[in-house]
Amino acid sequence: MAHLVLTVVGDDRPGLVNALAEQVSAVGGNWERSELAELAGAFAGIVLVTIEDDREADLVAALEGLEGMLRVTVHGGRAIAPADAVERSLEVTVLGNDRPGIVRDVTAAIPAHTLSIDTFRSRTLDAPMAGGTLFEATVAFRLPAGADAAPVTTALEELAGEIQVDLTVA
Repeated sequence: MAHLVLTVVGDDRPGLVNALAEQVSAVGGNWERSELAELAGAFAGIVLVTIEDDREADLVAALEGLEGMLRVTVHGGRAIAPADAVERSLEVTVLGNDRPGIVRDVTAAIPAHTLSIDTFRSRTLDAPMAGGTLFEATVAFRLPAGADAAPVTTALEELAGEIQVDLTVA
């Protein structure tokens, strides 16, 4: 079974997700997981698809039929490790005044502890009372079995104090 990661980008309009799903389904692919969003008039996302090895070329050809509607790039993936190999997942929420470099600062602390980010979601929003713009992000990452969460948690808490943001670790 092939695990393929599709990245998709196009001008936002009705029917894009269905057009992609139709092509995946037509060749026997299974849509496993996705993150898709409209951002500033563009539609972008990432989709994990599984398909029989001998049908992978058929899927790539079918996706080429979306040219002009969506630009789809196919990347080879791998099977996901079983959940029991992971001690636990941590999720960090950051909230503070928006400024250039905040994503760089927050995301540097995690790989510095040899951990990989699983998901990163962010947005900006109007500050309700003080005016200005707030930045909010949720970052999820996994700790390998037996790993201690204290060093990365401490580093993130120290960073929160330096860049003046609220940080919640769950």
